Amino acid sequence: MSRVQVYTTTNCPFCVRAKALLRDKGVPFEEIDVTYDSALREKMVLLAGGRRTVPEIFIDGQLVGGYDELRALDHSGQLQALLDGVADGG
Repeated sequence: MSRVQVYTTTNCPFCVRAKALLRDKGVPFEEIDVTYDSALREKMVLLAGGRRTVPEIFIDGQLVGGYDELRALDHSGQLQALLDGVADGG
């Protein structure tokens, strides 16, 4: 199964939406809250190629983007294909 990681902060409405979308699809994910941990936030920024906003969403280490990108992938059918492709290939 794919490893999905979602970097979040405590009061981020886009983080809430991203997690809800994943839950609605039955996708298990690891939430990494960077609200009070500057080392984790810096790790997220490094992994995300300099992006400092949350959420930052990764599937098996590949950056998907934030909530808007996740929603667009879902609407186009590419999210499930990505999850299936990663799961089938890994």
